[in-house]
Amino acid sequence: MNQNKRLSQSIIYSIFAVALLWCIKSAEILFGWNLSFMGLVPLHANGLLGIVTAPLVHSSLEHLFNNSLAILLLGTMVFYGYPKSWLKVVGLVWLLSGIGVWLFAREANHIGASGLTHGLFFYLFVVSIFRRDKMSVAIMMIAFLMYGGMTMTIFPREEYISYEYHFFGAVAGVIAALIWRNTDPKPVVKKYDWENENSDEVSNEENDAWQQEWYMSESDTSDVDNNRLH
Repeated sequence: MNQNKRLSQSIIYSIFAVALLWCIKSAEILFGWNLSFMGLVPLHANGLLGIVTAPLVHSSLEHLFNNSLAILLLGTMVFYGYPKSWLKVVGLVWLLSGIGVWLFAREANHIGASGLTHGLFFYLFVVSIFRRDKMSVAIMMIAFLMYGGMTMTIFPREEYISYEYHFFGAVAGVIAALIWRNTDPKPVVKKYDWENENSDEVSNEENDAWQQEWYMSESDTSDVDNNRLH
């Protein structure tokens, strides 16, 4: 796929995801809906629904805005950099972070897409360590420059912030990186003509040196055999 086309599609996918979150929040405000039932309540049977729905609900416009910007940027990077694995990564982070919160988080109603954003960031960070190609490292550096603070928000900081969602999102992102680190092919490294010429010259020089060494060793062996015959 053309690089520009892939980038355009990545941005469109991210904008669509953010637009969906804003539509839900707008409907909640306009119609006076109470969507707290979509939240994730740990160890409660009715909270199981939140494993799927909690990332769609936000407590305030500020909360939604912060997550929207992160989804737009990190989502675009994942879609663009890893076109074959991005859907698996998003699905695993979404579900696994929710399951972790349901099993181990504090007694509260956990909502918001922060677990997803932390999962995407940690996926980009860890997968670049394994792949080490130029594109993965470049994407990771951009992500770290903008959201490197996520490495600290997986720990308890403020009472009303679900650090558990951050933590389990990060864990899910690391697991996704371990599983699908080789799913997407690495970019082809372009070689210029002068590099090929130099490599051919080096190969020819190595062959000549090897042949010369072989002839010398044969000559030495003949001399030794002749001495033994006398």
